[in-house]
Amino acid sequence: MDHLSFKTVSVNKANADKAWVVVDASVAPLGRLASQIANMLRGKHKPSFTPNSDCGDNVIVINADQLRVTGKKLTDKIYITHSGYPGGQKRINLRDKKAKNSASVIEHAVRGMLQGNKLGAAQFRNLYVYAGSEHPHEAQQPKAVELTNL
Repeated sequence: MDHLSFKTVSVNKANADKAWVVVDASVAPLGRLASQIANMLRGKHKPSFTPNSDCGDNVIVINADQLRVTGKKLTDKIYITHSGYPGGQKRINLRDKKAKNSASVIEHAVRGMLQGNKLGAAQFRNLYVYAGSEHPHEAQQPKAVELTNL
């Protein structure tokens, strides 16, 4: 006689049901938007979430050029990179980085909220960010998602 009424289902790459979703970047500030996107990429919004597998959705972010931030972050938030050579440190503020490539701002924020290993890199590859409202993924029939918990 089977005493267990529920079986724990471990999702792997073969049986993960990965959907395509579209998120509008103009509806929420950067941090709130990035945390919701990171949860969708990880799959934490699904009841079959498995922490050691890529079971999240493919996320398409549109309107990245209409990204909002609060306070004085446009001038005070600094992104620092280093080339590895002496004197190779570069600094750029959020306003300049957004003017140069608005998609990279969202990608940088979401990458920082994912795991720092091979699984996080695989989940990050499921993110597609576009500056305008057009995207080339209509064949996948993505569903528009309203962000919650804002």
